[in-house]
Amino acid sequence: MGKDTEKKLRKAEQLYKAMVYKRAAKLFNTVGSSFLKLGDYEVAKACFLNAAKCAINEDKYLSGLEFLRNAGNASLFNNDFSEAYQFFKEALNYIPSLKHSSERNHLFTLFSSLSYLCLFVEGKQEEGLNLVKKIRTNVEDTYFKENNFIKLIKDIEVATKDKNEKYVKKIEREFESFNFLEGEIILVKNALVLAKCIVSLITNLTLDKKLYTTNDIINLMIDINTEPLLSITKDSFYNYKIKELKISKIGLQLSDNFTFHKKPTLPIIITSGQKHQIDLLIKPHFQMEKPFIGPILLTSELDGILKFFYELSEIQYPTLISPPPTLDISIKNLRPPLIGQSFPLEILIENKSEGEALDLNIEIEFPDNLKVMRGTLKKQIYSLRSNENIKWEINLKPMEAGDYSIKIKALFKDPDQNQIGETKDFPLSIKL
Repeated sequence: MGKDTEKKLRKAEQLYKAMVYKRAAKLFNTVGSSFLKLGDYEVAKACFLNAAKCAINEDKYLSGLEFLRNAGNASLFNNDFSEAYQFFKEALNYIPSLKHSSERNHLFTLFSSLSYLCLFVEGKQEEGLNLVKKIRTNVEDTYFKENNFIKLIKDIEVATKDKNEKYVKKIEREFESFNFLEGEIILVKNALVLAKCIVSLITNLTLDKKLYTTNDIINLMIDINTEPLLSITKDSFYNYKIKELKISKIGLQLSDNFTFHKKPTLPIIITSGQKHQIDLLIKPHFQMEKPFIGPILLTSELDGILKFFYELSEIQYPTLISPPPTLDISIKNLRPPLIGQSFPLEILIENKSEGEALDLNIEIEFPDNLKVMRGTLKKQIYSLRSNENIKWEINLKPMEAGDYSIKIKALFKDPDQNQIGETKDFPLSIKL
């Protein structure tokens, strides 16, 4: 810090304490500009803020607005977008005090646009847009529609929501016409870096299968290709080197029959120029008409500085069917089996699955030394619905001691007429 600048700062502080606001404001602004050139942005910001307070105390609102703008610019050199937003937003409170409508029109559109841009690079795009809409009532309609700052906001909105790069290129061509201050240039170019990132990222959604049952796990794959970000780094217009893309949150809309089975580990960091696949595992619980997955919203940021939301608007409609029916087959001795004496054996067929078993044929085979005394060895059933069962008894007489095997064959169809068959063996021990 030069001695002359130090001296002027002390003098400005003395004038401020003495409430000589007019001279203090001018001197604080001069000293702030000196500190800004030296790269001491914190002191510069404090000087500009004091200059604004002095000017407003004297009802010199036009000067006060200029100094608040300078304070915001000092914050922008530090990438402190939130603080700059507070200065620009505060400025909006003093604009109604200006006498001339031309000044009010210009400054309302300027400071609301700068506020929007500060919010935009912090991932608060909708909040910024609402602020711009709110000040519209304070600006003449024709002026608002034709204003370059408002057109800039509209172009950013269309570019990011429609993912249309031509609007970013339009802003690039017209950039010199805006006459932004140096800190504001950094802000606007950062906003354009985000806009270009949103429109140029290559993403693709893929389901691992076309058809699922309610027993399956659905894998929705998000493929992200950040190679287009390299072109932003190479573009001298932006003067911004993108190192990495970080995804800190994944928002997913699901129909009522779906829930997340397993969420990916977050945050996900992708080095600029690289590709990455994110697997979203989703559990279906029941069938419903037209189940859906999506849209998806990725809460993202570039290099821990610029924040944004990336929407994958494509909606997936997986085909969901009931799982194929399965049968539980079991046997039970209703009395201890003894040689030469008949005993009842219970056969139980249960459908614990969600699907219906149709045209069910059951056949039971016994070894020769287990004589069937009474009962049915073959059963034909038209339908066995979910949670239904059928059971019957067969009387057997063991002729000799030994270890035997009882075989039960089941053949049936699922609701789509696919044939399903299974065979089960059950051991039976006859002792002396």
